[in-house]
Amino acid sequence: MKRTIEKLSQQRKEKQDAFAKELEGLKKQSQELSSSDNTIRLQHLLSRMQEIVSTKDISPDTVGQQVSHALTEFQKTLDKNIAQTQDLFLSFASLIEANIALMDAKDKEWDALGSNHVGMIFKSMEWRVDKLAVVYEDVNLLIKKFLLLKEQLDRLLGVLEEKNLPTQKQVQEILEPLKDWHYAAFENRHRGNEEEVKKQQSRFLPYFQEKGKGEILDLGCGRGEFLELCRDNGIETQGIDLNEQMVEICRDKGLDCQKGDILESLAERPDKTLGGIFSSQVIEHLTPAQLKKLIELAYFKLAPGGHIVLETINPASVFALVQIYFLDLTHQKPIHPQTLKFLLESSGFEDVEIKYSHPLEQEQLQTLPGADETASILNRNIDNLNRLLYAPPNYSAIGLKK
Repeated sequence: MKRTIEKLSQQRKEKQDAFAKELEGLKKQSQELSSSDNTIRLQHLLSRMQEIVSTKDISPDTVGQQVSHALTEFQKTLDKNIAQTQDLFLSFASLIEANIALMDAKDKEWDALGSNHVGMIFKSMEWRVDKLAVVYEDVNLLIKKFLLLKEQLDRLLGVLEEKNLPTQKQVQEILEPLKDWHYAAFENRHRGNEEEVKKQQSRFLPYFQEKGKGEILDLGCGRGEFLELCRDNGIETQGIDLNEQMVEICRDKGLDCQKGDILESLAERPDKTLGGIFSSQVIEHLTPAQLKKLIELAYFKLAPGGHIVLETINPASVFALVQIYFLDLTHQKPIHPQTLKFLLESSGFEDVEIKYSHPLEQEQLQTLPGADETASILNRNIDNLNRLLYAPPNYSAIGLKK
């Protein structure tokens, strides 16, 4: 929208300059017409003809010749005045057209400014509502954890009242939910709106809609956005997540979700029984060895014709690295798209493709108006910078087991 407004503003300035030029030309023509010698000459010729007609001592022939000559001069002078007047009217018509074009350009600019202002207001309201929703979710999770901790602390106090030392397991049972809640709160704040996440992930549904191949497994399902999509589209799916808080969120939504380590859970599955494997924003949390093991296990556990979809942060985008990847302290290592493609292909997957998320249009550097050589060179450099700095923040590697 910002670039559109700037373009419309530039067009409005051009129309304004054109109008000012037409107006200046009209003023000049008007002044020339009003101060023209032709007007003075017309008055002089009229006076001359009146003088000739009123003179009595001149012969009729002489009077006719002088009047004829004066009328000829009068006609020439009048023709010049008419031509100047026509030019003035044409300039006036051009001025009206320039004024209409200027008003149209102003209307478009004002409409864009108004729409942008309204859009900014709604965007601000949406951001505030989203923020309140995140805070509400955090509070809701915290209340559940407090109730759980109260129960565990009551048991621990009972142990202490008997003058016994609590076991390490009893202490761990108190600490573990707090760790899970802390990361769940971080996810709620920085993962993004659930509806927006589902909208982005809906493009992967076609890879898992073929029936009869087995259950779909969502590794590291988090809040369960993809599980909800699959349920709403009649696709049998189970989620696995190590974070108990995330598991509770999914179960509160009525989703099939189990707590467990994704590698262990995948290893426990019989070979060739899964219809598909999906994992979003998970593999960047794994070490290289764990990632390689996950891909190898996935190949053996998938039934023929099953797809694997691994979505992660795009390290080819500087913005994604700085604003997304380094935001999470639990990230292990960014994974280049071609590296992930190679790992899938070397493990037996075929037809491996890389799909990128939508580019970051709002953040991109703006090109310069104009078509001269300097502007063209600068705009090419700006395009190169945009591809480096603001490339799509996420990508997905998709492989097929044949």
